[in-house]
Amino acid sequence: MVNSKVLARPALQLSIAASRRPLPTVSQRQFAQLTRPVIRTRRGVIEHSAPRRTNATAASPSPAPKPKKRAGFFRWSYRLFLLSLVGGVGALGHSIYLLRHPAEQFAPDPEKKTLVILGTGWGSVSLLKKLDTANYNVVVISPRNFFLFTPLLPSCTTGLIEHRSIMEPVRNILRHKSATVKYYEAKATKIDYERKVVQISDESEIKGDTSQTEVPFDMLVVGVGAANATFGIPGVKEHSCFLKEVGDAQKIRTRIMDCVETAIFKDQTPEEVKRLLHMVVVGGGPTGVEFAGELQDFFNEDLKKWIPDIKDNFHVTLVEALPNVLPMFSKQLIDYTESTFKEEAITIRTKTMVKNVTDKYIEAEVTNPDGSKEMEKIPYGLLVWATGNAVRPVVKDLMSQIPAQKISRRGLAVNEYLVVNGTENIWAVGDCAITNYAPTAQVASQEGAFLARLFNTMAKTEAIEKDLKKLSVAQYEAKDDEKRNQLLDEIRALQKQLRRTKQIGPFQYSHQGSLAYIGKERAVADISWLSGNIASGGTLTYLFWRSAYLSMCFSTRNRVLVALDWVKARLFGRDVSRE
Repeated sequence: MVNSKVLARPALQLSIAASRRPLPTVSQRQFAQLTRPVIRTRRGVIEHSAPRRTNATAASPSPAPKPKKRAGFFRWSYRLFLLSLVGGVGALGHSIYLLRHPAEQFAPDPEKKTLVILGTGWGSVSLLKKLDTANYNVVVISPRNFFLFTPLLPSCTTGLIEHRSIMEPVRNILRHKSATVKYYEAKATKIDYERKVVQISDESEIKGDTSQTEVPFDMLVVGVGAANATFGIPGVKEHSCFLKEVGDAQKIRTRIMDCVETAIFKDQTPEEVKRLLHMVVVGGGPTGVEFAGELQDFFNEDLKKWIPDIKDNFHVTLVEALPNVLPMFSKQLIDYTESTFKEEAITIRTKTMVKNVTDKYIEAEVTNPDGSKEMEKIPYGLLVWATGNAVRPVVKDLMSQIPAQKISRRGLAVNEYLVVNGTENIWAVGDCAITNYAPTAQVASQEGAFLARLFNTMAKTEAIEKDLKKLSVAQYEAKDDEKRNQLLDEIRALQKQLRRTKQIGPFQYSHQGSLAYIGKERAVADISWLSGNIASGGTLTYLFWRSAYLSMCFSTRNRVLVALDWVKARLFGRDVSRE
């Protein structure tokens, strides 16, 4: 047996050796604390102490601190924002570069058909935008060498937007097409249907040796728009301002400040001051309502601040012959518009029909609630006529040449493919065409896009038919059966392609909705959604109105300029100078 005392000796010796170690003094313990290793990190200095060798520390080491989820969320959101910002700036820069550096164009084939387009409005420009100009010899004729974004034209009258911000030069549009497009700044004075020529006249102030000539056509698109309708009321043309062109907006702007400055002229009578500061708008459609709202904003935000003498006499009145304003909107939005105008102190005179206009008064027939009618004189300083369309003389002359147009009174009657009734090679778009839809920019734009698809399809069809004729002749002359069968397969493939190409239906308008600004940073919207409509009004709708019109601007240049104008007006206000 092994003696247990022998086995216990080593343990006894170890305990004796440990007991012989001297205990550390106070100074030694302080030195040990001072000599602990130090770790420097980005977040500061950390003193590292060796872990004590105990069962507790060995079994459960201290867990590392978990990163905060909120900090990680904000970090990734910030990175995503920077990435989106860089991508947006890059896309904008690329778009501007392409706009400033158009590609080289090739000359059109003189053997191809000549397509003449009259006008540079919504219908004509929409056609040009999507038309493959390589298929035709395209000629554009218009006295206006730019496209005008008319929905924002009321904002130009008060200086909220500069007029050049909503103008896109037609040269910029044509220069970015694949084939060269000819443009003549001239007015179409006559369309000779029998001879297939358009007579044009140079209407500019500077004329050369030749100021009148003729342009032949194989295909003609009439998109000259409509003139302002006065309904035969005396004095409207002489004393009122219209709102269709850039010149109209500039004239209204000058007239507003002219009325204000004349009203505060020394020794002006109180009655004359009230008359001069009474702004009357005739027409309760979107154009008239938007202008009335813009004009009242101009007074509330700028005019009465810089010219406080007029704050008690400035007044805006909207005159409408129908029982309600904005008749194309829902009853809910009509009521909202009327309540907003009431808050803004804009007077709405419905069931009021203008009968005569003088230089200082409007004579109107007012229908009372009981159905009785009475004449009333309404004094004014500024009169804006924003209602009605009339047929232009060149369209009237063309209608007189076509027997099928004899019964038409409001414009060129067209079929479901926008072909002018009684013709084969003349199409009409926009306000000069009579369709089942309202004469709006939205309708004209869709009509132009439809014609572009139609003309592109017609060009493809003609090209396929030419190839079929060549293959038919080649098959007839082929002596080898294998070659003849090969040509037959090609003919069948082209015939199948021809059937697919010809499958283009008639024009169908898709109503996207209606928008109108009503002042006080509010707007109304009647938007088509699925099988119904969404009607909304207020400040959020105003933000939607702005974003929608900004996206609808023709080019990146227009969008940037309009956005900068809005920012400039917000920071510095509108300019109150005369010009």
